This record gives sequence, C-alpha cells and structure tokens, in this order.
Amino acid sequence: MDVLILGAGGREHALAAALAPSPRLGRLFVAPGNPGTAALGTGVALDPCDPAAVTGFARREGIDLVVVGPEAPLVAGVADALEAAGVPVFGPSRAAAALEGSKGFTKDLARDFGIPTAGYGRFDSAEAAKAQLAGVPYPTVIKADGLAAGKGVVIAADRGEAERTVDFMFGGGFGAAGASVVVEDFMEGEELSFFALCDGERALPFSSAQDHKRVGEGDTGPNTGGMGAISPAPVLDAPLQARIMAEIVEPTLRGMRERGAPFRGVLFAGLMLTADGPKLIEFNVRFGDPETQAMLARLDEDLLPLLEAVARGTLPERPVRLRPEVAVSVVMAARGYPDAPLKGTEIRGLAAASALPGVTLLHAGTRGEGGRVLADGGRVLTIVGRGADVAEARARAYAGVEAVDWPEGFCRRDIGLRAPR
Repeated sequence: MDVLILGAGGREHALAAALAPSPRLGRLFVAPGNPGTAALGTGVALDPCDPAAVTGFARREGIDLVVVGPEAPLVAGVADALEAAGVPVFGPSRAAAALEGSKGFTKDLARDFGIPTAGYGRFDSAEAAKAQLAGVPYPTVIKADGLAAGKGVVIAADRGEAERTVDFMFGGGFGAAGASVVVEDFMEGEELSFFALCDGERALPFSSAQDHKRVGEGDTGPNTGGMGAISPAPVLDAPLQARIMAEIVEPTLRGMRERGAPFRGVLFAGLMLTADGPKLIEFNVRFGDPETQAMLARLDEDLLPLLEAVARGTLPERPVRLRPEVAVSVVMAARGYPDAPLKGTEIRGLAAASALPGVTLLHAGTRGEGGRVLADGGRVLTIVGRGADVAEARARAYAGVEAVDWPEGFCRRDIGLRAPR
C-alpha cells in the first residue's frame, strides 16, 4: 500500500515511524513532513489544508490510504474531497470534525445524547457572555468555540479575569476561533486522555495517556499544545474504560450517526474524572500531540491494517495489542515558547540521543539546512522513553534530553511525576 501522511509535527513523525516497518507498506509520503520523516519517506511540498491539492496528488500517485494528522485539514474538508475521489482516508468528514472544530457543537451533542459534561452556555457576543459571568461560580472556564491550536481555553479565577478573557476572545485574540465562546462550569478531578478508533458504526479502545499542558513545572504558566505525556494513564483501569466507552464514546458515535455525520477516525476524548465519574471536557478528532508519541511506542502490532480498517469501515472486534510497558514523552521547546519561540538555532546530538536504549527521538518544529538541523517552531523535538515502569521510562526519556546539545531549548523536568512511581 502507498500511504500519504498529512502534517509536519512530532505526531506525524511518530505515525511515519509506526507505519514504516509494516510489511504491507509500499511507498510512504509525508506532506509537508520534517527532517525526521524525511528519513522514513518522501516529503511533499503540499498544503495539507488544500483539498484539491491533496486529492490531486493522491490520484496522480495512486495513493491507497491518506492519514490525516492535524485537525485543520479535517475541518477544511480534506477527508470529504478524498472520499469523493474514491481515495480511502483515515480521518472524519468536515461535518464530523465539528466535534473538535466547534466547542459549542460538542456541548450541544452531549446535552442531547446524555453524555456527562459540565454545565455551559454558548454566546455570540461579549455582552451576552458578560451577563452570564455575573451569576456563575468561580473559577469558571471560558473557551473559544473554534480551533485555537490548543490555547483557546482559559480558567478564570474571578469575574474580572473572566470579563478580560471574553473581551480578548471577541476582540480577535484567537482570530475567527473566538467569534463565539462557551462558558462552562469548572470541574474538579484528574484529567485523562482516552483514544478510540471508530469506523462510523463501532469503536475500538486504542490507548490512554495523561498530558501536561502548561509550559511550566508544577503545571504553572500558560497552556501549550502539550509539554509531555505518559501512557498508559495510571488512573485508567478496566471498569473505568468500560464506563467511558458506554457513557461517552458509544453515545457520541450514535449521536453523530443520527445527525448524518458518522464519525470515522480516532476519537480523542479529554475527560475529567470527577467524584460523579468521568465527564467530557472536549473532543479532538485526531491523534494527540504529544500523547501519540508515547502511545505508539507501546503498540505491539502493525498500525497500517488498523488505520485501513477505520477508513473502510471494517474494524476488528478485538482489543488493540499493546506492550506491557510505560512510555513517557518529553517535549523540547524553543526558548520563548509559547509566546515568541526563538527560531534558527542549531540542534546537535540527535544521533547520540536516538542511539540510547529505550529512547526514540522525534522531530516536530525542525528544518534542515546545509546538513544541520535547526529549530523552526515552538515545540521542536519529542523524546520518548520506554520502560517497565514510570521510573525507568522517565529516566530513559530524560537521558535522551541530556544527550541533545541545544542550549536554546528547554523542557519540563516533571513529566510523569504525578503518576505512581
């Protein structure tokens, strides 16, 4: 099979690395890719959010499966265009991608299909949102309705902060993503990322992880796209997984079918484990980053047939096979991230880090120039350590970090410390 992966980050490098050993894989293309994916397949100068360009390339090259990495191409309708052209695609339609593309859409779906979540209100003007803020308990949560690169959520400690956040969002702080907002009740508990493969009719649990969203150690500072993750989530056991499937994943699939937008792809549920049980925070409609880097390090079977089965609606009725290991992913970011990351600095020691036992180094915001690797984004590398337990996985991940020679980079040093040691 010839496969095209869309995207350029650490998630896409992880997907390429998982697909490359498949005996069923023919040619592998990554658009646009990065220096890490270039060692596994052919980079393509292609805009992943241009449905016509993606479809044209897929038809010219006889691509057998397109794997969409980021959310933006899905919201742009790339999967619809590919399906219309007869090209199998791993990723939901534009209508189904509204589960991530619109926070309000997801909250309304949860309300209509009995999916447990926080109480909320939807608002299309700052004035209406501020009127709501007068009567809510604090802290409260304010979300930009649309895509904001993982940064469109603010937990406001008091009414003043909440009103300033509303003004920021409606004032264009997140662009079109803030044209409407959701105000919802703050939930107490432990956060969990749960992933299920879905073919429109059935769902298969894939894996779990716990992300570390804030830029600073001890969960301080602004939210980011993710500074590291641990998989599996230590808080997840078999009874909890069964409850998540029954109360959250399966009603969502049913609701999307009834709304004429069956969901095919990977459903990424961000959950809060409250005193009343698991509740939905939000959905993503693609593999997470940096969760994917940790989860795929534990996969103990060929990924390609699983992705193809999702695209063709033929998911097997059996568990996904995972190694009984722990994986910890640590993001190395450029100084200044998430506000103004420093670009163009050279990164050395990549081969030394990759050669360490139990360590995988994945590129994200990098570019090649004259045989050198340079930082070209905010989250630049992900170092994954695998081990028999959390302590061993963490030790290996941070050994990989130490082997990288990049003075202008930084990482959190507490990834995985909340987990049982």
